Amino acid sequence: MRSKGSRPLGALMAALALVGGLLTTAASPAAARPEPPPARATAQADAATWKNVRVDGGGFVPGIVFNRKERNLAYARTDIGGAYRWDQSGKRWVPLLDSLDWDHWGWTGVVSLASDSVDPDKVYVAAGTYTNSWDPGNGAILRSSDRGASWQSTTLPFKLGGNMPGRGMGERLAVDPNRNSVLYLGAPSGNGLWRSTDSGVTWSKVTSFPNPGTYVQDASDTSGYLSDNQGVVWVTFDERTGSSGSATKTVYVGVADKNNTVYRSTDAGATWSRVAGQPTGYLSHKGVLDTKNGFLYLTTSDKGGPYDGEKGQVWRYTTATGEWKNISPMTDADTYFGYSGLTVDRQRPGTLMVTGYSSWWPDTQIFRSTDSGATWTRAWDFTSYPNRSLRYTQDVSSVPWLTFGANPSPPEVTPKLGWMTEALEIDPFDSRRMMYGTGAMVYGTENLANWDTGGTITITPMVKGLEETAVNDLASPPTGAPLLSALGDIGGFRHTDLDAVPARMYTSPTFTTTTSLDYAETNANTVVRVGNNDSAPRIAFSTDNGANWFQGSEPSGVTGGGTVAAAADGSGFVWAPEGTSAVYHTTGFGTSWSASSGIPAGAVVESDRKNPKKFYGFKAGTFYVSTDGGATFTARASSGLPADGPVRFKALPGAEGDIWLAGGSTAGAYGLWHSTDSGTTFSKLSAVQQADTIGFGKAAPGASYQALYTSAKIGGVRGIFRSTDAGASWTRINDDAHQWGWTGASITGDPRVYGRVYVATNGRGILRGDAS
Repeated sequence: MRSKGSRPLGALMAALALVGGLLTTAASPAAARPEPPPARATAQADAATWKNVRVDGGGFVPGIVFNRKERNLAYARTDIGGAYRWDQSGKRWVPLLDSLDWDHWGWTGVVSLASDSVDPDKVYVAAGTYTNSWDPGNGAILRSSDRGASWQSTTLPFKLGGNMPGRGMGERLAVDPNRNSVLYLGAPSGNGLWRSTDSGVTWSKVTSFPNPGTYVQDASDTSGYLSDNQGVVWVTFDERTGSSGSATKTVYVGVADKNNTVYRSTDAGATWSRVAGQPTGYLSHKGVLDTKNGFLYLTTSDKGGPYDGEKGQVWRYTTATGEWKNISPMTDADTYFGYSGLTVDRQRPGTLMVTGYSSWWPDTQIFRSTDSGATWTRAWDFTSYPNRSLRYTQDVSSVPWLTFGANPSPPEVTPKLGWMTEALEIDPFDSRRMMYGTGAMVYGTENLANWDTGGTITITPMVKGLEETAVNDLASPPTGAPLLSALGDIGGFRHTDLDAVPARMYTSPTFTTTTSLDYAETNANTVVRVGNNDSAPRIAFSTDNGANWFQGSEPSGVTGGGTVAAAADGSGFVWAPEGTSAVYHTTGFGTSWSASSGIPAGAVVESDRKNPKKFYGFKAGTFYVSTDGGATFTARASSGLPADGPVRFKALPGAEGDIWLAGGSTAGAYGLWHSTDSGTTFSKLSAVQQADTIGFGKAAPGASYQALYTSAKIGGVRGIFRSTDAGASWTRINDDAHQWGWTGASITGDPRVYGRVYVATNGRGILRGDAS
């Protein structure tokens, strides 16, 4: 399975919603100068207590970095969900970038991370999600002197791509281990190699570096996503060539160029040359130096990753003699994947491990050598096909959904070791501990030594606290499970215990991404969800509150989930799928569908929460109403409603025709509207400058109207807000430390607990806030 396969599209929607709203600071093309931390307006607030609704993982972890000076100090980077620090006492990950605000949502994509081995309190992040137009802002270097508790930033004169192709290569950002005021950054998009000499405050291009890279995944891609030059991809210092306080003289740099992939400086970066005799025909994903033995190791692939790669090799360079040697664990003829993950054991020189990151079937592969690559053993071997012998046991009881509800035939097993395994690190202080990242998880072991003695290692999730799901929709029914979620890449969950990892994701059928879900307001056992799959089914129903599911039929031409709505009593459904020329309605559970009239294809659809015959739709500035179960729609309000930008709306439970609509764009109408006549007329709330979501929760004590929740800009302040008086006044319930970038996909209060709200993020999972 390919985690994050749908991420670019989801993030594109977010980017389009925010075009023109991202704060950027101009810089000259030759240098980047520091800026103060992003200004954050303050407002009267009643801050809630925030924590994640637990899923544990759910997204790609392309980098794991151990500090080389201090035991148990480790970091993980994610492609859209920020960075984390390992807490050994709780054996959990602590999020570090939750303070990033709406205007800096792009900085939640982390393309590289560096931990200072001279001063372990210092950590650096190279932040930016896309190098194309999907992210309107430039990248930045974030620097911290308190291990990520607080940050300062320098905006770069170019973009960075934490969620771009090639994001598993690296690390692109590195701190000189002898003179820690010197840092290097390998840039994408032809921007070359950059250097800071003042601990990341200012940056300038290394004009003497000769090659900014040449490799693009697909030059014909007009979006700029696959056609970007993947650039300069890793930096490695030979610490033996410097002394404390003096810059390291020998520096190796990897470049995305199949003919010229490794360069070296021997004069602290003043001049550079291509390393003679190097392998060609492949891209070096990683370059790691074993300083004890003087070997530079390369893992290479014919593609940039993280999902592609059909061939690869592993090479060893003897720094003293200049000899290159192919030490690949498999012959070229037998290799059907590229290599990426690479680590050396700092306690046992000569021991190294690599991954076949793009070995999708039957599983990823991990290789280990204890003689500097002369011989190798593997995590698994074929015996008599389709049987395999495994050098490991895998216990996912702490994250049981990792089985993906699958029941594969041999040689596949469930759970898998993983996929997109580009991050791999042996603890530099403990040869027994190893961690590796996958498209959904951080796995690890604490008995790695068993590998070499004929025993088995135990692999378990090491992901507690790292929540990386992209959330598309949320629902909190009045009965049954307190929360149902629609997630990118892993489908979603029925959350019966908000503090426990769900036992399984939605199955029967399983979607790669769930785009929308709904329940019948007066019969919460009836639930519907729609989502993306390579082929049908793309719609599923449940009659037991989402515990079990069965697939429905679908109209011809469907290519994606779109949005769906359930009648208040569960007697029918309206579906606006992607790829079709109409909106559709059905009675029962979708055994057949009929096209609705009077409403355009692609409209957002919702149901009235009291009248089971009434459905609503919205598209391009016009609101539509059906009173016959979705068979026919009539255009109602259009004046003053947003014609551009995403719009989300909901009908208030228990009150027919009471509708709240949020959305728009900075180029046109943008805000929050209210209708009490089924959408015939709407009134705009003047105090709300911008709003992107709307949700309802249990009314405050003594209040007659349900609590409203929104991700909005009110009184000049961006945040999460609650109203207990039908929108007459609003209170901000998050604070500057809890912002999570973009929160514009979905929000819902809990109908059973006053003050409880669930917030969707694009990479930090589901946040749950409780009134303090």
